[in-house]
Amino acid sequence: MSGSKLSNPAAKNDLPDSPLAMTVHEMPRPGDVVQADAQRTRMGRWKMIAMLLICASPVIASYFTYYVVRPEGRRNYGELIQPQKDMPKASAQNLQGEAVPLASLKGQWLLVNVGSGACAERCQQNLYFQRQLREILGRDKDRLDRVWLITDDAPVAETLLPALNMAHVLRLDAATVQSWISPAPGQQLQDHLYVVDPMGNFMMRFPANMDVPSASKAKRDLERLLKASASWDQAGR
Repeated sequence: MSGSKLSNPAAKNDLPDSPLAMTVHEMPRPGDVVQADAQRTRMGRWKMIAMLLICASPVIASYFTYYVVRPEGRRNYGELIQPQKDMPKASAQNLQGEAVPLASLKGQWLLVNVGSGACAERCQQNLYFQRQLREILGRDKDRLDRVWLITDDAPVAETLLPALNMAHVLRLDAATVQSWISPAPGQQLQDHLYVVDPMGNFMMRFPANMDVPSASKAKRDLERLLKASASWDQAGR
């Protein structure tokens, strides 16, 4: 009977032997690991580049709108700086001698005057036009800050202080200023007014020795810049 056969120990010995099966997972080859790490590194870099482009795209778009998408025959008065120069990682001093990180100026459009604390006639004229240009921007004036970078230790005359109300007056050594802001060929730093964007890039220089007619042209440039950047730049830091 089949039942008695299965219960017979001798019958069990007739069954063929089979080896014990064990599954071993294959270890990755070193070359595959290196290739996978390199791929992950490349993906990470591309993601970082994509994020930077997303963050910078509003600024790029506003510059494109201002300098490319414009009616034929329209010319800007200020000179566009190519390539733009990033704000140096430096610390300045206010008139009270306190340290002020230069990066604290970021977040606003800046209209910058540079010169000695003695502030001769050209310097005083630039400070006047700097103040007037901001005021005549109307409701957009709070998006533009006035900055006077003093490149020496000369004291500032008391008579100038009332006109400097609401302006950033900072002492910064000439070498650091020149690594960021530069005059036109044949001119000196104190001859111009300069424009810095909210990211800290020196991006425009108005022609030297500004007067009333040229100030009107500079005003139009500032208005266009503020209009082109209105979608991403707001007043205040």
